[in-house]
Amino acid sequence: MRFPDFFSAAPAIRMRDPLTDFLGATNDGELEYRFEDAVRLAGHSCPTVASAFLMTRAALAKLYPAELPVRGEIRVDLADERDAGVAGVIASIATLVTGAAGDTGFKGIGGRFDRRERLFFAQPLEHGNLRFTRLDSGAAVEVAADLSRVPGDPRMAELLPRCLSGRASTQEMSTFRSLWQDRVRLLLLEHAHDPQTILIFPV
Repeated sequence: MRFPDFFSAAPAIRMRDPLTDFLGATNDGELEYRFEDAVRLAGHSCPTVASAFLMTRAALAKLYPAELPVRGEIRVDLADERDAGVAGVIASIATLVTGAAGDTGFKGIGGRFDRRERLFFAQPLEHGNLRFTRLDSGAAVEVAADLSRVPGDPRMAELLPRCLSGRASTQEMSTFRSLWQDRVRLLLLEHAHDPQTILIFPV
């Protein structure tokens, strides 16, 4: 198994997880999430997965400017219904990083480390697609992604249906894959810090 080289150059997200520390899963209670982890979870690499990762990263950096974000102590709200469009994919990436889960999440140990009731869909958001809230302070931000600033190659319009129908040649399939991942690369490496692509709205 080998990922595209640019995956390892994408920004990472470092977290502090009290549960990880309590159970000794790491020697310092810290975890680092990379884009490869999001790809393993989603099973694919696409602009939605990349933007979900970047929105989560940007929101946590805003909420925790001088310390590591605390995994398990963050609430995540989505504007969309759970079965709408790509809401499930976005939510899964946010859950991966923050630990926020619905009623199927980790129940905790001895009244601590409960991860349930921290992920909610169909919530009234003012500006963004996602809202992240610190449970200790109540500080919150909303985030959104404007992917129109990273348009796909025009050739995709012809290649995608050919690849989906099985009519594409080997060369066409290779070109499609390269163009698809190039858009992800641009998003992760050139627009991760672009405030007009990853938008943050204080709440």
